[in-house]
Formats: sequence, structure tokens, C-alpha cells
Amino acid sequence: MKLNCIIVDDESLARKLLEENIRQLPFLEIVGICKNPFEAMEVLQEKPVDLMFLDIQMPGMLGTQFLQSLRNKPMVILVTAYSNYAIEGYDLDVIDYLMKPVSMERFTKAAMKALEEKQKQIALQVPGTATQEEDTFFVHVEYALVKVSVKEISHVESMKDYVKIFLTTAKKPVITKSTLKAIEERLPAPKFLRVHKSFIVRLDKIDSIRSQTIFIGEHEIPVSETQMDALMRALNQIK
Repeated sequence: MKLNCIIVDDESLARKLLEENIRQLPFLEIVGICKNPFEAMEVLQEKPVDLMFLDIQMPGMLGTQFLQSLRNKPMVILVTAYSNYAIEGYDLDVIDYLMKPVSMERFTKAAMKALEEKQKQIALQVPGTATQEEDTFFVHVEYALVKVSVKEISHVESMKDYVKIFLTTAKKPVITKSTLKAIEERLPAPKFLRVHKSFIVRLDKIDSIRSQTIFIGEHEIPVSETQMDALMRALNQIK
């Protein structure tokens, strides 16, 4: 999934820095770079826009005033050098409020919020989307974003504050700072099952089950007693 973005800022350096940050994130796509709200309005009328990076202090019209004037608003991340607009910004239901200069880490966190919000919107719009399979999703790995293909996941293991995502196409797992519950919410329920407080498995990747232990390749995954019946029912429903 990609988010179509526009930048709205009267300062050329600020526009350039935002552009550089956006191009580093593979799920963001720039469809417009605007010097003022009036240029932004034209872009919004001509192109589908998912996310707007919006400055506040601009000649002619404040970013917050521009936002209030829009009937159909995209998601908005305010980017400003002034902290006194924070409350007003959140009253306008913005995704995030970034203070200049913006670090790449903070920028990435805000962009990820927008991506997650878009995925929630799609799930609410399409009946049954919660059980349908996303092709991919992104996770933080150190200071980068890594794309994970859902169909390549064999199982997921929780380790305190981190999660290991095992892929059929890689020898080493993807390790990300997250909770097992957060990853579980990204996976389609009919194909994945939480079999233990620390493990989720993809049902069609299971090679065998012996003595409450699932075997997937060389990996051994424990099954809690309370989940054995659910596991058997789920396996019987696989087509």
C-alpha cells in the first residue's frame, strides 16, 4: 500500500527536507509540492491525496485555517516551528504534530501512524476486510522500515518487548520492537492462529503436530493446552 502525499510549506528549505524524508519511506508517494494553500487546493481537486504535510505559518492563510476550509480532508500531519498551535491542531483531528527541525526517526513514526490509520479506514469500508489478507505491511527494524510479505510468514514469536517474524524465504527472522498482539491484528484470522501466549502460526505452513508441539521445518512451536481444540478446529477448516 502506498499513500499519495502532498507537501504544503512556504519555505523552500522546509519543502526540500520534507521531500527527502518522504522519498526514504517506500510507502509514501509524492503527488504534489506546494508553496501555499491555494496551490494545495488545486492539487487536492485534481489528484487523489491520502496524506498532507502541512505548515501552519504561511502568508495569506494559516495552515489551520486552510484545513478548516476543506470539506473532504485528507489525513494531515502538521509540520511547524511553533508549539502554540498543538491544541488547535489536535482539535482538527490531525494524525500528528511535528516540530521543526524534524528528525527522521520522528518523521517515520508520524508516517507510520498515517499508514496504520489508512489501513483501518480500508478495513471499515470493505465488509470482511479484517479477515482478508494484506499483501504486505511494514515494521521497524532498528532505524529502517522493512516490508514483510504476509504469504511468506510461517510463524511469529514474542520475546518481551520484541517480536521475531519468521519467513519461508529468509534464514533469519525479522526482529522488530512490537507486541505479539499488534502483529496478530495485521494477520488474517482464518490463516493464522495464536497457539500460545508467545507464538502465532500460519496454519498451512504446519508440517506436523506431536505432543502439543507444532513442527514447521526445523522449528518447534509449543501449543498451550487451552488452544489445542481451537487448533484442531482451525486445521479442519483449511481448504
